[in-house]
Amino acid sequence: MPGIMKKWAVRYGTLMAASLLSMSVQAASDKQIEEGKRLFNQNCAVCHQPDAVGKPGFAPSLSNPELLSIASDKFLEGTIRDGRVGTGMPPFGHLGRKKIKAIVAYLRSLAKVPNRSAEVDAQPAAHGDPRLGKTWFDDICATCHGRNGDGYEAGGTGTAIGKPGFLSKASDGFIRETIKHGRSNTRMRGFSGPDGLANLSDQEIDDIIVYMRTLPKK
Repeated sequence: MPGIMKKWAVRYGTLMAASLLSMSVQAASDKQIEEGKRLFNQNCAVCHQPDAVGKPGFAPSLSNPELLSIASDKFLEGTIRDGRVGTGMPPFGHLGRKKIKAIVAYLRSLAKVPNRSAEVDAQPAAHGDPRLGKTWFDDICATCHGRNGDGYEAGGTGTAIGKPGFLSKASDGFIRETIKHGRSNTRMRGFSGPDGLANLSDQEIDDIIVYMRTLPKK
């Protein structure tokens, strides 16, 4: 009997320790999110608006479900750290890694769908004809993003998708998913399937991606 009681005590102690550890991790996570919200309001909300809803033609939504489902932590952290040269998004590297991670944790807390970024970034690289991609880009994408993907600076309502700050961080899968499905509650509509604005084929989307990769050289 004493042996059984001892084993039970050890098992109970282990379970209690695991439970306390779980509570500690959750508390730390909640604390990080709260810190991230504070930092976001101090540094980001002036452009991206409270609750990260964005402002058309000025700053994109960072709480958009589709964005948060396909953007990796690396993508978000790198964008905050480095900014987007040639746009209104300045670098915030001075905040340091810990604070930037807290901001990303806060943005993640706004997510309403699962994070698929690893799966999306693992998609194969785009292969296609940049000449055909240019035709589609000029006819469809340039309307909002500008002829060379300069975004708001070109007077468009779309972001700067032709600059190195974006293209160096966005995987082909990220761009592909964005073109296919768009971003709900924004002006970026999907371009794939019967409900798409243009019902582009997978190959036509890859042609656009291949062309976009040439834009920083223009």
